[in-house]
Amino acid sequence: MDFKLLKERDLNTWLTLITLLIFILASWVYMVFFMTMNMSPVEQWRYSDLLMLFVMWAVMMAGMMLPSATPVVMLVDRMNRQRLSRHTAYTRTVYFVAGYLLVWAFYSVIMTLLQWWLHRWAMLSPMMTSASEGLSAALLIVAGIYQWSPLKLRCLNFCRSPLSILSTHWKEGISGALQLGIKHGQYCLGCCWFLMALLFVTGVMNLKWILILTIVVLIEKAITKGVWLSRILGGVLVIAGGWMLVP
Repeated sequence: MDFKLLKERDLNTWLTLITLLIFILASWVYMVFFMTMNMSPVEQWRYSDLLMLFVMWAVMMAGMMLPSATPVVMLVDRMNRQRLSRHTAYTRTVYFVAGYLLVWAFYSVIMTLLQWWLHRWAMLSPMMTSASEGLSAALLIVAGIYQWSPLKLRCLNFCRSPLSILSTHWKEGISGALQLGIKHGQYCLGCCWFLMALLFVTGVMNLKWILILTIVVLIEKAITKGVWLSRILGGVLVIAGGWMLVP
C-alpha cells in the first residue's frame, strides 16, 4: 500500500472539509452581524436595500443548507479525487458547490422580491415577521401539507441517497460539475423551500428559528426515519396554522 498517497488523499479530504466548514461559519457570522443592522423604513427602500436584502437571503440559505449538503459534497470530492489530479479534483468540487448555491441564490431572489412586496403592503413587522395572522396560518398549513406530498418525499429521498443522482447525471469537466451541483440543489430546494418560507412566520431576522430550521433540515436528511420526522412536523404545522384561524 502506498501510505504516502493515502496520507495525501486524507490531507486533501480534510482540506475540502475545512474549507466548507469555514464557508459555513462565515455565513453564520455574517447572519449574526446582519441581525444587528437596521433596515430602512419601507418608504425609503432603494435598490441598494434590495441588493443588501438579497445578499442576506443568499448568505442565510448557504449557512442553513450547506451543513446538510456536506456529506454529498464530500462524496463528490472523494469521487473526483479517485479519478483526477489533486488540483483538478478540488476545482470540480468547488464548481459542484457553486452549482448547488446557484439554485439557492435563485430562490433568494424570489424571497427578496416576496419580502419587498409584503413590506410594501405592510404585511411584515419591522422585525420581518408576518403581521397578518391569515398569512401566518396559510404559510403554516400549506407548509404542513407539503411535508406529506409525494414531491417532498421524492426530493427528500434523493437528498438522503444522492448516489442515483450522481451516477445518472455525472458529467466530465467544470460545466458537468456545475450542472451536477445544480441538479442536487434542485432536489434540495424541492425538499426544503416551504420550510424556509416559514421564516416569514417565525421572523426572517430571528436567529434562534434560523438555527432550529437548519437543525430540522439536517435531521430530516441525516436519519433513517427522516420521512417520519417530516410527516410529524407537517402535522404539527397544520395544527398550528389551524389554531391560528380559531377566533
